[in-house]
Amino acid sequence: MSRPNYEELGFKCGIEIHQQLEGKKLFCNCPTDIRKDKPDFEIVRRLRASAGEEGRVDAAALHEQKKQKYFIYQGYYDLTCGVELDEEPPQPTNTEALKTALRVAKMLGCRIVDKIQVMRKTVIDGSNVSGFQRTALIGMNGCLEVGGKMYGIESVCLEEEACQLVKRTEDHDIYNLSRLGIPLLEIATAPDMKTPEEAREVAAKIGMILRSTGSCKRGIGSIRQDVNLSIKGGSRVEIKGFQELKSIPKVIEYEVERQLKIIKNGEKMKEEVRKAEADLTTSFLRPMPGTDRMYPETDIPEITPNVKGIEAIKTIEERIEEAMGQFSLAKELATQAVKAGIDLAGYAERYANLEPKFIADTLINAPKEIKARFKKEVDALKHADELFDKVNRGELPKGAVFEILSEIAHGKKPDLSGYKSLSAKELEAEIITLVKKQKDATTQALMGLIMGKHRGKVDGKTVMDLLKKHKK
Repeated sequence: MSRPNYEELGFKCGIEIHQQLEGKKLFCNCPTDIRKDKPDFEIVRRLRASAGEEGRVDAAALHEQKKQKYFIYQGYYDLTCGVELDEEPPQPTNTEALKTALRVAKMLGCRIVDKIQVMRKTVIDGSNVSGFQRTALIGMNGCLEVGGKMYGIESVCLEEEACQLVKRTEDHDIYNLSRLGIPLLEIATAPDMKTPEEAREVAAKIGMILRSTGSCKRGIGSIRQDVNLSIKGGSRVEIKGFQELKSIPKVIEYEVERQLKIIKNGEKMKEEVRKAEADLTTSFLRPMPGTDRMYPETDIPEITPNVKGIEAIKTIEERIEEAMGQFSLAKELATQAVKAGIDLAGYAERYANLEPKFIADTLINAPKEIKARFKKEVDALKHADELFDKVNRGELPKGAVFEILSEIAHGKKPDLSGYKSLSAKELEAEIITLVKKQKDATTQALMGLIMGKHRGKVDGKTVMDLLKKHKK
C-alpha cells in the first residue's frame, strides 16, 4: 500500500510521555528500586467501579469490572509500606519530584497553576491497589519548538506510577508492588503533529528535555509514550505500549490503514484505547476513559507552588554546545560525555594540568576500546579520581591510564608504582643514545622501540617530539 496523504486524511496526532523519576516515592519515603526476585508477602484484592461526583460510572472502569477478576499483589518489606497497600493515608508530596515537575513545566513554557490539587483517577484494572491513581496538574498551555515548528503542550502532570504486571490469567492477575508509587511525569501535547514522523521527533525532543533534569530513571520501562490520533470520518484512538521511539511512525501508519479499512467498509469507528503489539499492529485494550473517573484526593492538602525557587537548567543540547566550546571537544565526544552525565567542568577544575579531551577520552573511549579489544568491561568512573590525581601530579604518565584500566578489566590489581614515569632527562638521554645506535631506523621504528620498552610509562607525544628534535 502506497503512503497515504496525511494532510488529505485530516490526520491529527498528539502524544503523552510518561517518565519515572529517581529518589523516593511520591507519597511515602520508600525507595524507587524495582525488585523481581521472590516476594516477602502477598495480598489479595477485588476492585469495583463506583460512580463519580456526577453519579456516572466511567466506561473504562465498568469494562474492567465486568471481567470479575481478583488481584494478587507481591511486595517487599524494604520497598513497600502501608501507603502502597492502601492501609494508611498518603504522606506529604515528594518535594524533589514536585521541583522536577515545576522545572519541566517552566522549560516547556507552561503556565504554572496557582494551586496544585491532587486528584484521584479511577483505575480498577488491578494496577493500583486502591482502585485509583493519584495525579496532579502542574502546568498547562505551553509550547515546544521542533524543527522550526511550534507544538502545543496541553499539560504537565505529576502522578504515581502503577504496579508492574507479573502474570495475567483468566480469573486473576498478579502484580509487583515495588513499582507502585514511583513519581511519574506525564507530558501531554496538543494534537499538532501532522505526520507519523513528527510524532517521533516531538517525543524525542521531550525525552531530551526530561533527561536534562538529571532526575529521571533510565532503562527499559522508565519512559513510555502514548499516541492519540484521528482521521476524518474516524474516531480518536489512544495507542499505548510504545517502548522505542523508532516504532512510533510505523505503528501510526498501520493504525491509519486499519481505520481507513473500517471507514471504507462503512463500519462505525469507536473511541478506544489500543495496545501496540510486537509486530507494530494494534489490538483493543479498553474503551476510552472519560472525565467521570476523576475526583479530588481529600487526604492531601492543596499545594501552593513556589516557582521562584525553581532554578533554570540547560538542556542536553545546550550542554553539548557548551562542552564543545569550553573544552574544544569534537561534537561526538562532547555528546557522549554529556549524555553519560560526566561532569567535565568539575574534573577540569580539580585536575588543572589535564586536558579535558584526555579526561573525556579516558572516561568514554577507553572502556569502549578495552571491551572491543579484550571483551572485558571496566568502570572508568570508579577509578577516575585516583588515576587523574596521579597524572595531574606528574606521578603517572597519561599513557599508563589505559594500561591500568586494562589490568583492572582483567581482574588484576595493578601496582601503580610500576608505572612510574621516566624523568624528562632520563627519557631524553635514552632517546639520544638510541638515535645514535640506530642511525638508519625511521622515526616510527624508533618510536615503536621506545613505546614498547616503556609501555604505559611515557607519553607518546613527548617521545615523538624528542625524536624529531634529535633525529636529523
